[in-house]
Amino acid sequence: MRVNTSEVIKRRYNRISSIYEVMDKMIKDTWRLNLLSQVSGEVLEVGIGTGTNLLYYPKHIHSLTGVDFSSGMLNHANEKVKRGNFPYPIELIDADIQNLPFPDNTFDSIVSTCVFCSVPDPIKGLKEIRRVCKPTGKIYMLEHMRSENKIIGLTMNVLNPLTVRLWGANINRETLRNIETSEIRIDNSISLMGSIFRQLILSPNKNK
Repeated sequence: MRVNTSEVIKRRYNRISSIYEVMDKMIKDTWRLNLLSQVSGEVLEVGIGTGTNLLYYPKHIHSLTGVDFSSGMLNHANEKVKRGNFPYPIELIDADIQNLPFPDNTFDSIVSTCVFCSVPDPIKGLKEIRRVCKPTGKIYMLEHMRSENKIIGLTMNVLNPLTVRLWGANINRETLRNIETSEIRIDNSISLMGSIFRQLILSPNKNK
């Protein structure tokens, strides 16, 4: 019987949703602030999770749409929206990044933080955010990936089956290569925590 990978990962994230924010502390507040201070216009956050980023968006954005395929995660994000006093409209949608329910060229800014480690088909997900990003838009990422250090990279390969089984995250994804395969241009890349974490600013590169 063929296993639906998306459903398996969804169940794992539903299971850990109540403790996910403790795990999410590996992303420093300063990293979030530095990245999210640059977004503008109509914003899409893919894999919004429990909504940790909600407190870091600038007040001048026009709107925020958040998608996640884990209902458990979205429940926590919805509670934050209800308690917050945000100066822009927020809509949270149960949706899969691999099949986004939006027309082409919808958003000015697209955000992901530690998302592409758990997307079953990361290239398909990247092509989807490229599709819904306006030609003049930008994609903002904080992503962890396989270390460029040979020894650390091999260690991540060994540990990867365990992390996938526990919560569905691949710690050895070669995300930079996946981005280039998806025909997205890397405008800026800042290494954080060696080469394991990166802040990335990307262009959908639709005019090539």
